[in-house]
Amino acid sequence: MATITLQGNEIHTNGDLPAVGSTAPEFRLTNTELADVSLADFAGRKKLLNIVPSLDTPTCAISTRKFNEAAARRSDTVFLIVSADLPFAQNRFVTAESLDHVVPLSMMRDRNFAKDYGVLIQDGPLAGITARAVVVLDENDQVIYTQLVPEIADEPDYEAALKALD
Repeated sequence: MATITLQGNEIHTNGDLPAVGSTAPEFRLTNTELADVSLADFAGRKKLLNIVPSLDTPTCAISTRKFNEAAARRSDTVFLIVSADLPFAQNRFVTAESLDHVVPLSMMRDRNFAKDYGVLIQDGPLAGITARAVVVLDENDQVIYTQLVPEIADEPDYEAALKALD
């Protein structure tokens, strides 16, 4: 269990992020076309998982925009935006913002992603959705970088996450 804060108030996740050097847990998430996708669907590519509570919050929207900009310059990497938002809401957001370099994925059908990645919030007003985190994987699904953002209202360390891809 990890302790993070929401506007200075302590909240807890169900576990810890996957360890650097470990193999990333498989997942089943739902894309904006309501199809289930898994980690295996992105085999052979580097992956940056931007895990956010909801795209309807300012910080989540900002991080998605910034990672979309970075994704436009990185054909070797797929940038996955994972949230509890319904695929319809995710699609509206990326379409309205013209964010065509990121892949939004929803936990609509399965919360095991949040549990397996140690980011499921256990208490407080956001219980049941994810903490803010970034997990970077190499082409073989080995974890090469993680960040659990200590204050959920803060942005992730973009520079460190992107540097891990080099």
